[in-house]
Amino acid sequence: MPRYLDDVQRIELQARRASWRWRSEWPTWAVIVAVYAGWFGVALNARALGLVPALGLLALLSCWYMSLQHELMHGHPTRWPLVNMLFGLAPLAVWFPYAVYRDSHLRHHDDDHLTKPGLDPESYYVTAEQWAGAGVVLRGALAARNTFAGRLLLGPWFSIAASLREAFRAVVERRWAIVASWVFHGVALAALAWWLDARCGIPWRAFVFGVGYASLALASVRSFQEHRAAAQVDERTVINEAAWAWRLLFLNNNYHAVHHDLPGAPWFALGEIYARRRDAYRARNGGFVVRGYGEWMVRHAFAQAEDAVHPDAAPLRPDVASGRLATSRRGLAG
Repeated sequence: MPRYLDDVQRIELQARRASWRWRSEWPTWAVIVAVYAGWFGVALNARALGLVPALGLLALLSCWYMSLQHELMHGHPTRWPLVNMLFGLAPLAVWFPYAVYRDSHLRHHDDDHLTKPGLDPESYYVTAEQWAGAGVVLRGALAARNTFAGRLLLGPWFSIAASLREAFRAVVERRWAIVASWVFHGVALAALAWWLDARCGIPWRAFVFGVGYASLALASVRSFQEHRAAAQVDERTVINEAAWAWRLLFLNNNYHAVHHDLPGAPWFALGEIYARRRDAYRARNGGFVVRGYGEWMVRHAFAQAEDAVHPDAAPLRPDVASGRLATSRRGLAG
């Protein structure tokens, strides 16, 4: 459900939905064409470009593709989810089946549970029990993940591990719809990897890691400190006043507080919505505003933005605190 700043904004946005730009969604169609034409254009010319430049461009385009997938799952550019899904099924970013990513991300939009481990599937926090059950190496990795450098280097590994673990659990629990999504994704991924190797001269290992892992690392720039633990729900989501190149790459998802308030608003409207009510949004989210991703990099390149343990985590039971109870690591890679 949309959360408007006030009735004035609600009436204004209802009127704008009738505009040709919103109804046609031509900017989103343009992104679809650009992503697919760019990705396959680079792949087909990989030999001429050279492997390393081609992999770099494909990683950039795969990151843009993930931003497009995010837009598709929020109901764009058509009113038909199945049609939108067709544009997001290709495994251009390697790791995650579209349907699994979609269902997980839409659960993330339960703002009352934002940042809470075990409830928010995109939380970067763990519970006190999970922290107590983690070894020295895992604790270090969890702490490093909350630095900017660590998020880029280790964040993709945590996401991939969590995704594969959930796929295994789906098989064990016989959740066949999820299993079917993984099977389709795996077959499509294998076919794409074969084509890239045979036709374009891109080895499958270079595709999986040089494109897949690198694109996740680039996407981790956006997700760094995107949410914080705060008592007030409205103060948990950032507004990042990023430069235009980042805004285009992430399809304005840097205006993340606006997106969480208005998840159905198209990407090309978020910047204008924020600009028209900038002071109101900054007040609404408690001043959780940064002037660009460079600010995060400078402030938290090797320093944690926040502790890995969620501040609202329940106190440890005595037997856990003394280390006598083995705890589950479920969610540590989420």
